[in-house]
Amino acid sequence: MAGDDPMRDVEIKVLDDRLRDWGLPRYQSGHAAAIDLHACLDAPLALPPGAPPALLSAGFALLMGDPSMAALVLPRSGLGHKRGLVLGNLVGLIDPDYTGPILVSAWNRGAPGTEPVVLSPGERFAQLLFVPILRPRLRVVEAFSAVTARGAGGFGSTG
Repeated sequence: MAGDDPMRDVEIKVLDDRLRDWGLPRYQSGHAAAIDLHACLDAPLALPPGAPPALLSAGFALLMGDPSMAALVLPRSGLGHKRGLVLGNLVGLIDPDYTGPILVSAWNRGAPGTEPVVLSPGERFAQLLFVPILRPRLRVVEAFSAVTARGAGGFGSTG
């Protein structure tokens, strides 16, 4: 485990050499939280509204090498808001022990009759966010050891 060091090395294996021209996955600004992913397509891909999601390669694999780290695949906000492109599974989880290709399920959430979302080869279409992972021990109990103000109040219970 890498301890408390927030800067950890993650190995990247390039599976699609076009990434070297388009730009290896990287942070797009000094304070960006996630790296952008390129659509490794051979030709433009049209995603009609409401059609089944397409599985797209990001062109690389990772070795995080740290069980206290995982990665989340998220949509890019501009594509989601302006063009309706979201992820088929809403958020993708890359476990720290997965070393296969990064694949992204992309889906057009647009209303029927709207234009398809067209992705071009190399277009930045999703992003990858690295996050810390907590793995607490689960202990079976008959009753909880503490009482909270909210208790079992569910949806809408806090106002």
